[in-house]
Amino acid sequence: MALPVPTLDHVVINARTDIDGAAETFRRLGFTLTERGYHTLGSMNHLAMFGTDYLELIAVPKDAPPDVRPDVQTSPPGLNGFVFGTEDTAALYAALSGAGVNAKAPREFSRPVRLGDGEHQATFRTVSVPESDTPYGRIYFCHHFTRDLVWRDEWRRHANGVTAVTRAVFVHPDPVAASGLYARMFGAEFVRDIEGGKAVVVAQTNLEIVTEAVAQREFGDGMPDAAGRSTYMAALGFRTVSVPRAAGVLKKNGIPFVESRAGRLVVPAHAAFNATLTFSE
Repeated sequence: MALPVPTLDHVVINARTDIDGAAETFRRLGFTLTERGYHTLGSMNHLAMFGTDYLELIAVPKDAPPDVRPDVQTSPPGLNGFVFGTEDTAALYAALSGAGVNAKAPREFSRPVRLGDGEHQATFRTVSVPESDTPYGRIYFCHHFTRDLVWRDEWRRHANGVTAVTRAVFVHPDPVAASGLYARMFGAEFVRDIEGGKAVVVAQTNLEIVTEAVAQREFGDGMPDAAGRSTYMAALGFRTVSVPRAAGVLKKNGIPFVESRAGRLVVPAHAAFNATLTFSE
């Protein structure tokens, strides 16, 4: 069974029970968000849609029982999901299992989407890797059965000019060991050496696994609150059509940022729901 080719479907910011606060923060960061959606699993979300991928803000109601999305309720706020794309979850599950990946069986769920002609059901099927194998956050694959209800042009235009997710940075004390999962899932040719760690080539996006010291050198005081963890998802990079345009939105909305000599904007995690964000052309 052929291994999948890594493509990014979306990334996830965990808001736990504060979906209102997360939505307000990311609108101030310049993102256009979809109307709030409610999953059949009990969680709720807002999306910021880009060209072929997207950012998801996820949370549960404040009065949710403990058995409703414990993966959301028990995780610290911030970046906690990196989701690969797939078009065939059955073949994917068989391929991952054959490669020695302890994948969970496919799970299907949906959420209503309201358009001008009425309400529709956006339907998904996912294949997840157990969090015991990915202690830094949730890694899974998502198959969209109703892409036309998710990728819509009216949701793809953002004040900050963002068009794609270009980078994700995970902190891990042993990047070589952590990268072994991705070599099994996709093949060793998709995993490369970088300074202080490993990178997984995911189509137009780099997934980097580095030591905390390496991440600290790059982001300094902009790093997330680790909440006592030795491994966590730390940062996201976005491509914008214009860095000055993104900077103007951040300034207007009172979002702190630092501009590097290379013209990259860095928003500290404390201003972005505990996720360090970068914007570059």
